[in-house]
Amino acid sequence: MKEERIKRILLTLGILFVIVFCLLPFAWMVAVSFSETPDFLIRGNYGFTIKNYLDILRLENLHFLDYLKNSLLVSGIVAIFSALIGALAAYAVSRLSFPGKVVIVLSVLALSMFPQISVVGYLYKFMSNIGWINTYNAMIFPYVAFSLPLAFWMLMSYFSQIPKEIDDAALVDGANRFQTLVRVILPITLPGFLSAILLLFMFSFNEFLFALMLTTDFRARTVPVGIALFQGLHGELPWGYIMAASAISSIPVILIALFFQRRIIQGLTRGAVKQ
Repeated sequence: MKEERIKRILLTLGILFVIVFCLLPFAWMVAVSFSETPDFLIRGNYGFTIKNYLDILRLENLHFLDYLKNSLLVSGIVAIFSALIGALAAYAVSRLSFPGKVVIVLSVLALSMFPQISVVGYLYKFMSNIGWINTYNAMIFPYVAFSLPLAFWMLMSYFSQIPKEIDDAALVDGANRFQTLVRVILPITLPGFLSAILLLFMFSFNEFLFALMLTTDFRARTVPVGIALFQGLHGELPWGYIMAASAISSIPVILIALFFQRRIIQGLTRGAVKQ
């Protein structure tokens, strides 16, 4: 009994530590965003204000709304296209028998391990040669390429749990492979497919390196880079604007995590556990 109580106490302390460790930076960000001065703890005078939020939404020279629009547009397109292409590839690998299937699977895994920094220089030169610098295309295509392994592995592990007899029944009824995937397999694996889209969206929304190297101004620059390049008068860092913009930018990801957490967890666990 005493041992169980100690375990419960340690588990509770561990959970509290993780919660504080994860939420403390976010709480500090919100506190600074509503303060008149970022060093309010040193000065001892905390002045509450919403000026930082109003300024980043109405000052045109900050272009925050442009950055947010670019991030939402690029991330949405990448998430949908990556999930669709990943579903086609995952269905083919999990359902069809062909030579070199294992090599393809291992190659996708190997390519997913390449760090972005190893290709960003060549990618910048290529995008510059074809005139795509500072365009949506310059980010969408690399994002799709780097997010495809995630979509492929998630959906392949999920499709592998579906009995192949379902495909055989659909083929007997006259459906082809594509119709079987769209009308039979995807509805069954909808939680996994939606979880893939949500995770791909968050991956693209938070990406920094490619967005930094392949964009030059607000016409294509995304939120992470736009916030990092905020500058005030005389080159000082406007921490109030940075924290307010970061807080607003966190809202889409937080909403996705709150409202779709069950589908994300369900999609990940069902694809990982044999049913």
